[in-house]
Amino acid sequence: MKINYNLKWLAAFILLSAGIFYSCKKDSRASAAAPGQGTQTVSRAANEVVNAWVTTSDRSKQLEAQASFNFAADAGTNATTVTVDENTTYQGIDGFGFTLTGGSAGLLNGLGGNQAAVLNELFGTSNGQIGISYLRISIGASDLSSSDFTYNQTSGDVNMNNFSISQENQDLIPILKKILAINPSIKILATPWTAPTWMKVNTTGNNGYTGGSLNTAYYDAYARYFVKYIQAMQAQGITIDAITPQNEPLNPNNNPSMVMQASEQANFIKNNLGPQLQGAGLNTKIIAYDHNTDRIDYPEAVLADGGANPYVDGSAFHLYAGSIGALTDVHNAYPNKNVYFTEQWVGAPSNFGGDLSWHLNTLIIGATRNWSRNVLEWNLASDPNNNPHTPGGCSTCLGGITVSGTSITRNVGYYIIGHAARFVRPGAVRISSNLSGSIQNVAFKNSDGSKVLVALNNGSSAVSFKVKWGAESFTYSLAAGAVATFKWSGTQSSGGGTGTGAPIGSTVTLKGFNNQYVSSENGTQAMNCNRPTASAWETFTVVDAGGGKVALQAMGKYVSSENGTQAITCNRTSITDTEKFDWILTTDGKVTLRGNNSKFVSSENGTQAMTCTRATASGWEAFGINQ
Repeated sequence: MKINYNLKWLAAFILLSAGIFYSCKKDSRASAAAPGQGTQTVSRAANEVVNAWVTTSDRSKQLEAQASFNFAADAGTNATTVTVDENTTYQGIDGFGFTLTGGSAGLLNGLGGNQAAVLNELFGTSNGQIGISYLRISIGASDLSSSDFTYNQTSGDVNMNNFSISQENQDLIPILKKILAINPSIKILATPWTAPTWMKVNTTGNNGYTGGSLNTAYYDAYARYFVKYIQAMQAQGITIDAITPQNEPLNPNNNPSMVMQASEQANFIKNNLGPQLQGAGLNTKIIAYDHNTDRIDYPEAVLADGGANPYVDGSAFHLYAGSIGALTDVHNAYPNKNVYFTEQWVGAPSNFGGDLSWHLNTLIIGATRNWSRNVLEWNLASDPNNNPHTPGGCSTCLGGITVSGTSITRNVGYYIIGHAARFVRPGAVRISSNLSGSIQNVAFKNSDGSKVLVALNNGSSAVSFKVKWGAESFTYSLAAGAVATFKWSGTQSSGGGTGTGAPIGSTVTLKGFNNQYVSSENGTQAMNCNRPTASAWETFTVVDAGGGKVALQAMGKYVSSENGTQAITCNRTSITDTEKFDWILTTDGKVTLRGNNSKFVSSENGTQAMTCTRATASGWEAFGINQ
């Protein structure tokens, strides 16, 4: 946990105020079924039942189940349309959850007769439970432990003869065993905040627990420390799925903490940690970095190291600095390595509506749309005074729940994770959905075939929007700042709706045969295809015009074919037949647009104003999308 909590809050506030929730960059490895493949012969029922759960910013609804409703045959238009396509898939999902800090475990262990009910509510998947499916724990103390400790403070014990996790027998291990009884397949990521203090040099305080770096003389001993830890937890029936070598390796200020530069981490992994895990027959994943997205040069340097790379599963990130879109940059640089999001705090006392919107938009939606396999909030539990923590540790970290004696209060983190964890189960895959208007969203397909859409209205007023799936759709209204999780089963149909793969609700650019962009000319003159770069006038929203047709909107006006009697324009305030087009994909991935007069839109190769007069489509009538 980063030590400068005021700066964290300021950074989050600035991001929220500016509306820079995330940069959802173009994905480089989507796998799409070819049009018409895999959907033509599917036999299925129509009008699938949709279940919905809603949380509002004023807390009048808190993960509240709504009356179920049904999909219907798609009809009509809605400028805010989210199209879910289960035939286009992205990364797998490992789960959603929290860090079970030592302090969190102690509080849960003190719940007395209420403990079983609380643990089942947190980790079960029935009605009224939130289904946490992924946990992060600390190797030794974190800053949200009641005191500093490691598992071997015997100086010079390089063979780890005195290694012991006995301190965890009081709270962490008993609680983990009870969690595993509820969810035996929960994934656990373990990370150290510091090595044993005798292995460090240049420490800065708290009896060696703060700052400093790992003495190169003890790299081998420290790798042995990890092996002993994984084996000791395994002996307790607790499988550690993955480790990171160091929490926040560029933060020297926390208590505890340790600095580990990228070159040091690469050397440690390739020469010591990787070989020792392999030699011990352990298949525990090694995940690099575990710090902010403003320094993606760090994980990229580790992954660029030819010796370290084969041992590394992927990279982990926090967001106390940087942009969530940086996860896509790392994914695109190393598409065969995984991406994880492993920590984000909520600062007490919390603004429920603001925190709900920011975390849903930036993490549940933003991190997964940028290739993360998981999303973890910070501490699962705290007491009413945001304890326990080490001296100098975080004193304003609000838990997902607040534990007061044997009772609990559910905080915003509970609902942030709850909107995803119970519904999107490990083994799910992210599927395609477009962002439309103020409805931020992400969609998933579970291994049982059920679909989940998490949608947030980050606008300032209520929005009625359409969710389109194959030939069916439903319309739903969300209050400003509200979030909904929708879940349904069945198999996506073909035909109906646009039926041609049009990205309804998406913003697109159109590039002609002459490598120039189509311009709306802001509706002041006939449209042209002669712009070398694309700005606002050259950006169009694809709108569902009904009956399998689309409309194109730019600067608030619609493109008109003018029925082929004159050059096309972008100056209509509503959709009539002349503003409707067939969206037809070509074999090379481009699109042609056919107007209501059965003629194709032509770029005219940029030599004159665009028309809708061509009886057939060739090069001048085909347009590249978002090129």
